[in-house]
Amino acid sequence: MSRPRLIALLLALTTLLVYLPVGTHRFVNYDDDDYITNNPIVKKGPTWTGVQWAFTTWHASNWHPLTWLSHMTDCWLFGLNAGAHHFVNVLFHAANAALLFVLLRRLTGALWPCAFIAALFAWHPLHVESVAWIAERKDVLSTFFALLALLSYTKYAKENCRRSFWLALFFFALGLMAKPMLVTLPFVLLLLDFWPLRRISFPSTLNSQLSTVFEKWPFFLLTVISCVITFVAQRHSESVVSLKNVSLSYRLENLPVAYATYLEKIFWPVKLSVIYPLPGKISALTVAAAVAVLIFISAGAWLARKRSPYFIVGWLWFLGMLVPVIGLVQVGGAALADRYTYFSATGIFIMVTSGFCDLASRFQFPKMILPSVATVILAACLALTEHQLRFWQDGETLFRHAIAVTKNNDVALVDLGVALDAQGRFDEALVQYHEALRLVPGRYQIHNNLGNILGILGRPEEALAEYREAVRLKPDLAFLHNGTGQMLARLGRFDEAAGEFAGAARLDPGFASPHFELAKTWLKQGRDADAIDQFRAALRLDPDNFQFLAYIAHVLAAIENPQVRDGNTALILAAKANALSGGVQPLVLDALGMACAETGDFTNAQEVAQRAVEIAAAVKLKGLDLLQHRLELYKNHQPWRESFLATNAPPEIPPKN
Repeated sequence: MSRPRLIALLLALTTLLVYLPVGTHRFVNYDDDDYITNNPIVKKGPTWTGVQWAFTTWHASNWHPLTWLSHMTDCWLFGLNAGAHHFVNVLFHAANAALLFVLLRRLTGALWPCAFIAALFAWHPLHVESVAWIAERKDVLSTFFALLALLSYTKYAKENCRRSFWLALFFFALGLMAKPMLVTLPFVLLLLDFWPLRRISFPSTLNSQLSTVFEKWPFFLLTVISCVITFVAQRHSESVVSLKNVSLSYRLENLPVAYATYLEKIFWPVKLSVIYPLPGKISALTVAAAVAVLIFISAGAWLARKRSPYFIVGWLWFLGMLVPVIGLVQVGGAALADRYTYFSATGIFIMVTSGFCDLASRFQFPKMILPSVATVILAACLALTEHQLRFWQDGETLFRHAIAVTKNNDVALVDLGVALDAQGRFDEALVQYHEALRLVPGRYQIHNNLGNILGILGRPEEALAEYREAVRLKPDLAFLHNGTGQMLARLGRFDEAAGEFAGAARLDPGFASPHFELAKTWLKQGRDADAIDQFRAALRLDPDNFQFLAYIAHVLAAIENPQVRDGNTALILAAKANALSGGVQPLVLDALGMACAETGDFTNAQEVAQRAVEIAAAVKLKGLDLLQHRLELYKNHQPWRESFLATNAPPEIPPKN
């Protein structure tokens, strides 16, 4: 095996080893739920419906169909095994490190400097976020295609191979379909034309320069199309922050500060956080210092453009790749993000590494100086990366760390509350939500989360007040009206609850829950036939929701009203719910047992009910005595009968683990 191939292989293998701990990490409650764990389309795998959805949806504020397809493929191969999903990210990252080395080697001919740059890319702690965060698959995937595009373009430029030119365009298109941040890649092609490809030089004829630029018109066309699609997607999902909320003057002040902060984190990667909140005010001194740093480096790069062309190429690579995310178009409430340096920081790595190699050659440093310095730097990166990986093991750890290393981080407080909420640590979650509310009193999401927890804690009046406030702040969101309706129903205010459910259904005709909740409300009012109609409407909108299926099967099998009771339909629905839930949910098995008994199949009813009792006993499920009572009835060949008027039955069925 040749030395370059061996180096590429060692880079990839070492990267896999460094990131091995992510195999034990879990999903985090920061986009992982939206992208995978709570996304029913993605969880089904790459179905034809899913493929159509991937190419037509604005979900998650972007159009990135290849990213959706990659997550669907993971779910098809690994289910919800978080470690496997993590390791696919790592495989892409390791491949990217090897590809970057190959690219730089082909561009410059240097061996060890290129290996060092690729190793910095692979092991820099600033890149942990892009690799250890499953929802950031789009970073590693888009960079994979970007590197293939650059490799193809390099072959075209060196060998005048037109096939490679169009192959580069194809890979660029795939990269944009993984993450639209790659829109500035055509400018990187122009930078490489200047150095090291030297297809553009100064002075040279204007015609030769223009032809080199004009040949890339297909790349720029894709850039324009991607920018338009991305802007529409982000406006559609309301993730673009208006100038009213974040003024243009503030954005212009934050721009140089963000660039300078990225530079600082590249050279001193400590106190890294998944969220960096926008500061309330940026001092004039901070802005002036950042501007001075940027002007100083830019002036040095310009003055050295002839003698050291790598300097201006690396610097403009860094500046240009960050343009889409630097904050001129503010998306969300973050000032910056580590993940945005995943590919952009490569420009700084090239600039600094090439500069040191030049200095060593010019001043004839002792042979061991550069290898020694490189070893120390890479060892430090490995240690810091290993340290940073620990914070990504779960949501609670991640957001506690974010709160510890930043100030007034309301987003991290809310997400820590969500992580604690998911563990049933409701009182601790309330503390985090109230602290976040102190920082940003007008955020409807916090009031909604408070309403959810207060409802669980048996404080319905307080919960209703929080839901009402959430609706006041954001009256056009269906799920807020749905939550308000649920709490009104718990308080016995059924007519008001029905109004909220109807309003939620009008706001979002594809939202199944209002129909389901309205049906439950009407059952408690004795409107059995109307309730069944609403149950059917919920199933038409969400036919594979096993919780809906089991609940409705319970109603159809056990309701006292003989005009509504339908054991055969109940059996079909319960069997489907049991299959979807994996056959391990005791309350789903309970509904299946009822349906079997109602159809006269008491043998299967006993068998299923016995399994439900055993599982419920093992997990210490509340209501075990009722399950045992039903089992005794089936042994005596008696079905279960139940009135839902003013009761809380059937029990709520928890989601599948």
